[in-house]
Amino acid sequence: MSKKSNRYTDEFKEQIVSLVNSGKSISEVAIEYNISKSTVHKWTHSYNNSSSFKAKDNLSDAEKELIKARKEIQHLKMENDILKQAALIMGRK
Repeated sequence: MSKKSNRYTDEFKEQIVSLVNSGKSISEVAIEYNISKSTVHKWTHSYNNSSSFKAKDNLSDAEKELIKARKEIQHLKMENDILKQAALIMGRK
């Protein structure tokens, strides 16, 4: 059996977060709206930290810089491989 994933609108998520922030417990909200407690906790934590539910908006500057550096390293490795291949081809002629 496959479990169908639910998609929730940002407005719905904001409503859930506002209920938790107004004093209702995460457990109460989770039971009332049939959502897992971990999901409610994640939404609350994300929204309270950055006013966004998107993971990329919740990254610290160090994490963003690390991602950028990893992308650049991957790009440079690819360029290096291309140059190695070109040198091999030129060496055969």
